[in-house]
Amino acid sequence: MFNCTMRVVLGLLLVLLGLCGSAAQQDGFTKVGEIGEFPETAARDTADESIEDTTKQTRHDIWAELRALKDTVSDVRVELYLLQRDNADLQTRLSSGERELLVSKFRVDLLEKENAVQETRLNATESQTSGLEGEITDLQTRLSSSESELLFSKSRIDQLGKENADLQTRLSSSESELLVSKSRIDQLEKENAVQETRLNATEIQTSGLKGKITDLQTRLSSSESELLVSKSRIDQLEKENAAQDTRLNATDIQTSGLKGEITDLQTKLSKSEEAIRASESRIDALEKQNPEKPKVAFYTALTDAGQVGPYNADVTLKYSKVFTNIGNAYSPSTGFFTAPVKGVYSFQFTAASYSKGYMGVLVFKNNQRIMYYEKSNDGRFVDYLTNSVVLELIAGDEVHLVLPPNHHLFESGNNHNTFSGALLFPL
Repeated sequence: MFNCTMRVVLGLLLVLLGLCGSAAQQDGFTKVGEIGEFPETAARDTADESIEDTTKQTRHDIWAELRALKDTVSDVRVELYLLQRDNADLQTRLSSGERELLVSKFRVDLLEKENAVQETRLNATESQTSGLEGEITDLQTRLSSSESELLFSKSRIDQLGKENADLQTRLSSSESELLVSKSRIDQLEKENAVQETRLNATEIQTSGLKGKITDLQTRLSSSESELLVSKSRIDQLEKENAAQDTRLNATDIQTSGLKGEITDLQTKLSKSEEAIRASESRIDALEKQNPEKPKVAFYTALTDAGQVGPYNADVTLKYSKVFTNIGNAYSPSTGFFTAPVKGVYSFQFTAASYSKGYMGVLVFKNNQRIMYYEKSNDGRFVDYLTNSVVLELIAGDEVHLVLPPNHHLFESGNNHNTFSGALLFPL
C-alpha cells in the first residue's frame, strides 16, 4: 500500500512539472513577438488577446492544482505516518507472535517427552498385567487342587467321625469299669499330694540357695532343675498316653499302669531329695572355691542421626547412646570396649538399613579382624542383621565395630543398631 501511494505522488509531480513547462513556453513566444514589433493585423491582435487570457487562466488553474497537490502531499504524509505506526504495531505483534510460537514449540516438545514417558509406563503396566494374568492362572490351578483336597478331607472326616463314634462307645464301656478304680486313684493322689508338698518345700529351700551363688552357677543349677522337671514331665506324658491307650484296651492294665506311675513318682521324689542334698553340698563347695568375680556388662545404641554412611573408607562406629555400662569398660567417645580383667567375654550386635544397597559390620579385636557380616537390602523395608561372638581377652584388649566402605546403616531413634557385651567368667 505504501509503494502504491508513492507512485501516485510521483505521477502528480510529473503532471505538475509538465504543466509548468507548457505555460513558460507560451509566455516566451509572447515576449518574442513584442520585441520583434512585427506588424500585426487586427485578426492576429484578437488571437493574441485570446492566448493571453488562456495563459492567465492556465496559470490560475496550475496554482489551484499546486495547492491541491500540496494538500494531497500533506494527506499522503499523514497517511504515511499512520502506515509507519501501523507497521510498528504489526512488528510488535509479530515479535510477540514469534515469542508465543517459541513457547508453543517448547510446550509441544515437553508434551512429546511426557507422552513418551507415559507410553513407557503404559508398556510397563501392560507387562505387569501379563504377569498378573499368569499369576491368576496359577492361583486358579492351585484353587482347583485345593478343592480336590477339600473333598478328600471331607470324606476322611466322615470316616473319622464313624471311628470316633466307635471309640466313644468303647470309652463309655471302659469308663464304667474305671469307676471301681477311682477310689484307689483318689487315695494314691492324696499320697502324691503329700509328696508334692514335701517336694515344693524342698524346691523353696533350693530357690533360697540359688540366690547365694554367682550368675553362672545360678544358670547351671537352674538348667539342671529344669532338665529334671522336663524329664519328669516327659515321663508323665508318656505314661498318660499309655494310660489312654490302656483305657481303650483294658481297664486292668490301666490300673496296673497307674500303680506303676505312683511307684515311679515316689522313686523320683526320693531321687529329687538326694539331688537336692547333693546340690546343697555342691553349692557350699562352690561358694568356698569361687571368690567374688568382677561384674562387667554394657548395652548401647548407635545414634539418632538417621542415615549413617556410605563412606569411602573404614569408619569406627561410636555407639553414643549408653543404657548399661557396669564396670565402665565401654567408651562412647571412642566406640571401644577395653577388657578390665582376663576372661571370656560375650559380644552381640544388631545392624539395620532402610536404603537400597549393602549394610554390614566388621568386628575387631585390637587390630585383628574377627568377623565380617554383611547383607543386601532392596530398599522396600527396614532390614536387619544380628550376630554374636565369644572371645578370650586379657586385661587391656580392645573390641570395637567398624562400618566397611560403601556400606550404610539407618537409625530413626528407635535403637535399631545396638552393641552389647558382658564378662562370662574370669580366667
